[in-house]
Amino acid sequence: MSALKWGQGEGKGAAGPALFGLPLSFDHFVLPRVLRRPVRVLARLGVGEFQAPRFSAAMMSAVLLASSSAYGAYLGGHVDGIVQSITARTGFAVDQVKVVGNRQTSEIDILDRLELDGWTSLIGFDAEAARERISGLPWIEVAAVRKVYPHTLEVRVEEREAFALWQQGDELSVIEKDGAVIAPFSGGKQVLLPLLIGVGAPAKAPDFLAKVEKYPDLANRIKGYVRVGERRWDLKLDNGITVKLPEDGEDQAIAELVKMDQDKGLLSRDIAAVDMRLTDRLVVQLTPEAATQREAALNEKPKSLKRKPETKI
Repeated sequence: MSALKWGQGEGKGAAGPALFGLPLSFDHFVLPRVLRRPVRVLARLGVGEFQAPRFSAAMMSAVLLASSSAYGAYLGGHVDGIVQSITARTGFAVDQVKVVGNRQTSEIDILDRLELDGWTSLIGFDAEAARERISGLPWIEVAAVRKVYPHTLEVRVEEREAFALWQQGDELSVIEKDGAVIAPFSGGKQVLLPLLIGVGAPAKAPDFLAKVEKYPDLANRIKGYVRVGERRWDLKLDNGITVKLPEDGEDQAIAELVKMDQDKGLLSRDIAAVDMRLTDRLVVQLTPEAATQREAALNEKPKSLKRKPETKI
């Protein structure tokens, strides 16, 4: 009990316990339980009674080397690489990727942004950094990357909604409803989008297209919406006819155009353009072939009628 209780010798002159040759004597003081064993070991070391376990020197050397290596890796910024390497080879390497929600964005582009190398560890993988890289793709509006242990990554994306194609000079782009450019035109189902042409067209297109869509028969025949001088619209139809709408009152002009087509088949005739810019008249421009035929028909008519001689009675 000499290691547990100090100052309780048998006689007045009894020596108290010592640690490394230093007397430790406190009357009636008992060490806490958690400190008793360490103090015994230290006391035995002081009098040469303690023997270290076998291989303790080798174990201490290994610990020292490991600590030095870890500290060096920390200073050199290689800790993440070490964690990746160790955990990837112990069953946590990413070997499956699930991509959900992509329509316009290819899975190959998404996989490239994940930057997997075949031995990427799911434990050390930075999902937030990968999400930011994927969000930088043209069509991606929202992206989420989730780890599914032990070896799966799940990528969910929401893409931007295409509204129309916009042509400026030789450039053809896919745009959103607010006019923001998404990406260059790449074909496929994008050819079914309305085609806007000219400066300022995207800003006015949503309201104007809503007016035209009230007349499905006309809307289905329009191949292009041309913004002229940022003031008015021309409609390019599938049969080559151009309808020139007025700057003001385009709603009424569209309604009149549909009525004339229903009553007289105006848009099915051999004409090149219908000019509705004047409020008091409608001007129809013939195609070159129709104009030639009309001119020939007029030339066939006699310029004058011969009069019969009068008979005198």
